[in-house]
Amino acid sequence: MLALTLFLALCLGLVAYRARALSFMAQRPAAYAQTAPAFDPRRVLSGPMASEGVIYGPTGKVASRFVARMEGRWEGERGVLAEEFTYDSGRQQSRRWDLVVHNDGRVTATAPDIIGTAEGDLSGATLRLRYRLKLPEEAGGHALDVTDWLYLMPNGTVMNRSQMRRFGVTLAELVATMRPEQGTGAAHV
Repeated sequence: MLALTLFLALCLGLVAYRARALSFMAQRPAAYAQTAPAFDPRRVLSGPMASEGVIYGPTGKVASRFVARMEGRWEGERGVLAEEFTYDSGRQQSRRWDLVVHNDGRVTATAPDIIGTAEGDLSGATLRLRYRLKLPEEAGGHALDVTDWLYLMPNGTVMNRSQMRRFGVTLAELVATMRPEQGTGAAHV
């Protein structure tokens, strides 16, 4: 019986190691330092943008789809990113991010449904942003730990992959695109 218990403990340890060392959460900004084009939020998240995405639930099944309009405005190191989401259910959501790009490659951000301050790291063609998100009461009102990875593509499109966790368990994953709206004159990278 002791051998079986030790074997099960070893298996659980290996699963936990794999989940941390070989997964989405194992990515580090330094791994993308040599990628291009450089992700400068003041350029990439500027002007009118369009977004489409899906949110997967804990089983991997699509739980929701959305389209969004975004508008980024910057004055020096400080910017505002306004987002207007429309979900497949018809529900609408607005969020206003207040962003700061720091000289050391960090990004900080606040928004009304973010607990505290979001902390970000710029590296090559990527931005990693980590924060705690307070869900609306109709969605349970829980606080989720969120990690966003934004990957800048050569044509100016941003691929966004986010995981939302509670107590270390992935409850949702978001995959979305963000790109300058057609005909706005927004510069590509």
